[in-house]
Amino acid sequence: MREKIITKKILKWYDISKRSLPWRKKVSLQKKQYFTLVSEFMLQQTQVATVIPFFNRFIKNLPSLTKLANVEEKKLIKLWEGLGYYSRARNLKKTANLIVNNFGGKIPKNYDQLKSLPGIGNYTASAIMAIAFNKPFVPLDGNIERVLKRYLYLKKDSEIKKDNLLKKKSVLGISSRSSDYAQALMELGALICKPINPVCDQCPISKNCKSYKKKDFTLTKSVKNNKEKYFILKVYKKKQKYLLVKNTKFNFLKNLSIFPMEELFNPKNFNENLNFKMSNMNMNIKIEYSKDYKKFPSSYWVDRKKMNTFMLPSFTKKVVQYLEKN
Repeated sequence: MREKIITKKILKWYDISKRSLPWRKKVSLQKKQYFTLVSEFMLQQTQVATVIPFFNRFIKNLPSLTKLANVEEKKLIKLWEGLGYYSRARNLKKTANLIVNNFGGKIPKNYDQLKSLPGIGNYTASAIMAIAFNKPFVPLDGNIERVLKRYLYLKKDSEIKKDNLLKKKSVLGISSRSSDYAQALMELGALICKPINPVCDQCPISKNCKSYKKKDFTLTKSVKNNKEKYFILKVYKKKQKYLLVKNTKFNFLKNLSIFPMEELFNPKNFNENLNFKMSNMNMNIKIEYSKDYKKFPSSYWVDRKKMNTFMLPSFTKKVVQYLEKN
């Protein structure tokens, strides 16, 4: 009974307070399913505000699953440029291809079939099932996890583990409006149950929230150790041009243009010039300048004034910015 009350309260709040987002527009069922697929791929590890302009541009250029399945990789990466985690874009295209070829151009309504597609894991499959097909799934993203942790006052390491959260999410209940309810829970975490300074006076379920009763909103996070990695980044400059190579040796930024790099293992007295955090990796980078140009496979020169005309990852652009300042 309590679950039904929670569900009704959250949906009532959502109907009044939800944001106007481009993938929530009233469109045909087929377009809604396509919008959900694209937005969920983009929202993996990226915030809503960042995704909005990229989504609009992407849909304008690739308005259908068929267009996406047939797009050239060069155009695809250009449309994705700036979002990072480029493997998402490639997986999205692979998924579109498989849907067109193996599922008659229709996104499968089956959870296991969705999970068999590239780039779709437990969360994304659950989100698509709920949002696109109105099935009774509650996808457990960071926003919903936060609501759950605070509502039930989950603090211990054993309590905040993913397996336990998956069991505990039943307290949130389900709804016949599964599509709206999944989005309502995400919205509640994003707008009200924020990581810092939650807006409890506007929360529809604060009355029964254990964290609210205790006035303790601090969140316990599972400790993730980033791997320390060390690289020598080599800069070859000719007039106003930099030498870039197609990355075929590192798993990160695969097949994208980067500066020539070498990984060092357990170096001593490593004086870094730059530091990047990428996925679960802490990249410590030392820059070396060289005048002796040596031939690299798949290399080319890029004029720093024409950087925007090339498909370059943010990583490479930030290195150039550093070089120009220093």
